[in-house]
Amino acid sequence: MPAGEVGQIAFRRPDPVMLLEYWNNPVATRDKFAGDWLLTGDLGVRDEDGYFWYRSRADDVITSAGYRIGPGEIEEALLRHPAVRLAAAIGVPDAVRTESIKAFLVLAEDQQPSDALAQEIREFVKTRLARHEYPRDIEFVDSLPTTTTGKIMRRELRERERAKAASGHQTKSG
Repeated sequence: MPAGEVGQIAFRRPDPVMLLEYWNNPVATRDKFAGDWLLTGDLGVRDEDGYFWYRSRADDVITSAGYRIGPGEIEEALLRHPAVRLAAAIGVPDAVRTESIKAFLVLAEDQQPSDALAQEIREFVKTRLARHEYPRDIEFVDSLPTTTTGKIMRRELRERERAKAASGHQTKSG
């Protein structure tokens, strides 16, 4: 992979730290490998010195209007706004774009959610990211689902959005 290009991180067999197989699950084992390569499900970028840097989970990538967008850069831009304490970005179904970007934000203690604040945050992010990367929908939440190690569980946020869509609940876009 050329330096600076994002791609899936994989390890070649045999490696002493690599899993050999999933217990009693040959299908999952087969799906985890491409030939002798273990597909980690993580995306990374190689720097000029040959070191790899983690970017995101492959299943967290948002496909919008032909672009493949990692949520990390969006979340970093959102977190630069002084009103935002925590941020998570996911792709939600969009008839035109395939997916549009939705942000879930936990506000700083002195902030109150409002449409005006959501628009202010959108405009703030637009000045820091490419035009196709800003969140068209912002939902203010009290907390974000996290693992025991503090990582945001974007999968759970995507599942919530799928359940809303299946029940006919629509979210507004900006």
